[in-house]
Amino acid sequence: MDFTMYVFPGILFIAILLFFYFVPVFLWLSALISGVRISLLQLVLMRIRNVPPKTIVDCMITATKAGLSDITRNDLESLYMSGGHVKNVVRAMVSATKAKIPMTYEQAAAIDLAGRDVLDAVKTSVNPKVIDTPAVEAVAKDGIQVIVKARITVRSDINKLVGGAGEETVLARVGECIVTSIGSADTHEEVMENPDNISKLVMDKGLDKGTAFEILSVDIADVDLGKNVGAGLQIERANADKNIAQAKAEERRAMAIAQEQEMKANKIKAEAEVVLAEAKVPLALAKALEDGNMGFVDYYKLKNLQADTTMREGFANGDNSKVTPVVDVQKNDVEDFFENNHDRHNVHKPKR
Repeated sequence: MDFTMYVFPGILFIAILLFFYFVPVFLWLSALISGVRISLLQLVLMRIRNVPPKTIVDCMITATKAGLSDITRNDLESLYMSGGHVKNVVRAMVSATKAKIPMTYEQAAAIDLAGRDVLDAVKTSVNPKVIDTPAVEAVAKDGIQVIVKARITVRSDINKLVGGAGEETVLARVGECIVTSIGSADTHEEVMENPDNISKLVMDKGLDKGTAFEILSVDIADVDLGKNVGAGLQIERANADKNIAQAKAEERRAMAIAQEQEMKANKIKAEAEVVLAEAKVPLALAKALEDGNMGFVDYYKLKNLQADTTMREGFANGDNSKVTPVVDVQKNDVEDFFENNHDRHNVHKPKR
């Protein structure tokens, strides 16, 4: 069986496919019919440079039909090889031209290469965009929290898209201005009655300076009341003062207890000193008797005085157990004195 009759047609078919792939004749004819002048050699070179010829040709046809004759093939190829979005740039140029917005191809390419959506920017310039702010919480001077939501209408500024701040900056500035406006109000009722004061303050501040947008209006969408922050702060301050006062009182109490314990210790010390002093009295009496500085009559009178004092204290306290007959105490003490000291002082015991 002869396989050459099947192989040759296959090779020929593959060769034809490769030819039309690298030499897009039909694409060239389409461009020629649309009024776009481009050679087959340029299409082949695009394929070699990994640039899709269909994308470039379609964009050139669109630009030509829109009257954008200043956009060339080299511009589109350079933009594609730089990582730009060729279709978005061409469509943005067409939209800007139809809307009579002054924008050159260089501006559109620069905006696209800067990472912004140039087509969306042109649409925002034609149809302004509304940005809803998150809930902004602020406190008036009377301590009442006010929660405000605003709607910002912005329009893209083509000349500021490169290097201009984005939506986040606009939202931050508007939020800061709302907080300032509420904080400067004397009462929350003033904010509730005149929310347009916030809008006027925001518009007068010129918050769109340095951004890629032009603020057309700021409308207050919702105003709500929040917490009574002032009352909460007063309660916290009162609790803090109470805790401080309790701490100081506890400190004074601890000092008083310490002082009381110290006084008790001093009292015990004084009582001990009294006991020590009283313990020295008998020794002093004995030494006085021994030295002859005190007679037994004096000693008798002293004991009689002590017994009388003990008896009086017993009557005063209602304790009869402390009431001891004075005579017995005197008699016994005198007898004990003579028994213990008759040899030392050479005295005789009196007869009964």
